[in-house]
Amino acid sequence: MKGIVFTGDRKLELQQFPDPTPGPGEVVLEIKASGMCGSDLKFYRSAPGEAARALGFKPGTVAIAGHEPCGVVVAVGSGVNPKQAWVGQRAMVHHYRGCGACPHCSTGWQQMCVEGVAEVYGVTGHGAHAKYMKCPANTVVTLPEELSFETGAAIACGTGTAWGALKRLDLTGDQTIAIFGQGPVGLSATQLAAAMGARVIALDVSADRLARAKAFGAAEVINPLEGDPVARIRELTHGLGAHCTLDASSSAEARRQCVMSVRSWGKACLVGEGGNMTLDVSPDMLRRQVTLMGSWTFSTVGQAECARFVADRGIDVDQLFTDRWTLEQGQQAYTLFDQQTSGKGVFVF
Repeated sequence: MKGIVFTGDRKLELQQFPDPTPGPGEVVLEIKASGMCGSDLKFYRSAPGEAARALGFKPGTVAIAGHEPCGVVVAVGSGVNPKQAWVGQRAMVHHYRGCGACPHCSTGWQQMCVEGVAEVYGVTGHGAHAKYMKCPANTVVTLPEELSFETGAAIACGTGTAWGALKRLDLTGDQTIAIFGQGPVGLSATQLAAAMGARVIALDVSADRLARAKAFGAAEVINPLEGDPVARIRELTHGLGAHCTLDASSSAEARRQCVMSVRSWGKACLVGEGGNMTLDVSPDMLRRQVTLMGSWTFSTVGQAECARFVADRGIDVDQLFTDRWTLEQGQQAYTLFDQQTSGKGVFVF
């Protein structure tokens, strides 16, 4: 089979690999949709071998890209519980392999494995930008019949990550949430929060992304370049600030604004990867009783809950995708995605 490999410095290759065979406790999926995630870009942009070294793996590690897998199980290895995975199952994949037995792995949080993550699919282990993908059966999550494979791919990382952050915030329908950054994760958070009944204030520096946020259910939109976003959020919340805020931008200034625009006793959640943030702890947090938290993706349980919520509410997650590609269009796809001006992209098979 052919698979996309990031070779460094914004280049990729379509390389040849043997079709995978499942070992004990493993399954093989025939991939139907493989999403493109913003976190892919740090590996796409990095120098050759840099990404593997940063994660503690040897330079020269070659892995098929793509960590938003969705497809159909076509082969099952020995020892797999038939209630967990079976041939013909429509399935997403939780894109990490841990030890499978520690307190975190056994509760569906393999990315937090006590022994250290053995593989991150699409980075240090073969991912889903290929026809087939092998993974442990305990990382497979059933895709409801009502949902498309593209929606499953989104839930497998970006949309699922937004769900995990909203659940960390304990968002309720009578609250107002300000969401900083309306890329795929932030836009997913806007869509899900609106479906939960919350009032959403969406922020981004792109007029196109703000227009999409409005279409996805945002009650108000703010461009931080056109004035003080913290003051504007307070104007929209009777001078108090939002009940909850979420940063999906990774911008240091947006993160600071995320904390400053939450009301006293409110909660601010950071989900965008990398970078730094500077706060004056006493006035910005302590004396306002602000809770600041981080949220890293989701568990297999959370992934299944997100999929069921989307299916039961009839949420059109497919609207996230502005571009659909074949594997042969990989360089074109990532060149466009690298500009971060479009919506979400997906490889379809």
